Amino acid sequence: MVESQVFQMYELLSSVPRNAQSVLLELQRDKHIEFLTNGLRQLGPSFCVLDANRPWLCYWILHSIALLGDSVDDELENNTIDFLSRCQDPNGGYGGGPGQMPHLATTYAAINALITLGGHRSLSSINRGKVYTFLRRMKDPSGAFRMHDAGEMDVRACYTAISVASVLTILDDELVKGVGNFILSCQTYEGGISGEPGSEAHGGYTFCGLATMVLIGEVNRLDLTSLIDWVVFRQGVEGGFQGRTNKLVDGCYSFWQGGVFALIQKLHSIIEEQLRLLDAGGSAIDSPQLASISCHSGKRGLHDTSGSAKFSNIGFNFLKEPAEMEPLFHSIALQQYIILCSQLQEGGFRDKPGKHRDYYHTCYCLSGLSVAQYSYSKDADSPPLPRAVFGPYSNLLEPIHPLYNVILDLYHEAHEFFSTS
Repeated sequence: MVESQVFQMYELLSSVPRNAQSVLLELQRDKHIEFLTNGLRQLGPSFCVLDANRPWLCYWILHSIALLGDSVDDELENNTIDFLSRCQDPNGGYGGGPGQMPHLATTYAAINALITLGGHRSLSSINRGKVYTFLRRMKDPSGAFRMHDAGEMDVRACYTAISVASVLTILDDELVKGVGNFILSCQTYEGGISGEPGSEAHGGYTFCGLATMVLIGEVNRLDLTSLIDWVVFRQGVEGGFQGRTNKLVDGCYSFWQGGVFALIQKLHSIIEEQLRLLDAGGSAIDSPQLASISCHSGKRGLHDTSGSAKFSNIGFNFLKEPAEMEPLFHSIALQQYIILCSQLQEGGFRDKPGKHRDYYHTCYCLSGLSVAQYSYSKDADSPPLPRAVFGPYSNLLEPIHPLYNVILDLYHEAHEFFSTS
């Protein structure tokens, strides 16, 4: 049924005269910004079910607006900073709302939202010392992280903890210890990564696991060849991605799966070595050569092994790695699905035809659209060629840092601020 609905939309486009297709192909930028800004100002009573996710709503909305090349006014910015400050627990971390227990997921969302707002007032509102204390408290002796006090341990917890520590430049050996072993235990026979050992490979967890391994400098330990085998088959006939084998297409996986490809493009040296070992009849991951490739290409490593910067600069140096591999997914087909099937003309994005728009899918459809648009760019600062952008070139979004999913320029501002303060 879903495939039929999608193909009907594609057939509609092909049946419309070429000079009248522009409305269907255009990103409805102004409508999206109106939908998002209204949501940040005031949400209806039905959103009470998301009362423990309010920093997430801030991040989804603010990041979407930033991707569209816009920002909120001073009053809304200050109100958001004040609100997120009230979500910050006195003992570290951010809760889902004022007075709620701190949680790794909402800590990640709050900090990404504050980075997206940018500026001294926003960035200085984050108590990095207390955040570090909270992260240490969430660290389990096994090496993994718990989402909250006495909470569950999974790959999502590892990613949100490591991402926060990395972007705030507070990542150290104590936080990293044992994380790689836990992520490895979650790589499944299919090649993707599950939420916990023994579960099914999943797009969201695969992104989280892969990004975490990059950020701790241990991505060479993953079997990247089997991970690629799994993720390339998650793009379906509709052009969008599914999250798991034999599941329906979903717009949010435009980022969770599309972001995996953005990371893989910069890991060519490790992938080439793993393929060489397989061709020689060995294992893709058991090699002294791989152990010496700590995620680097050529002479430039992803991290400096001297001093406290050895982890906190990985995200910064990752951007310097050229994308020497072409994208291993059909980027135009993905953009077509997002624009024609997930986008609503009145503003906002949805999972698939027949679903309602929401802020979560708006955020991750736009994030995936940005990844796809820049997928042929060799360097982070290189604008894509017109043929890499589906529809008019005015559809082009801002580029993101693929490890953190924040706007590239805003990441640079935050990195400079936290590296010198």
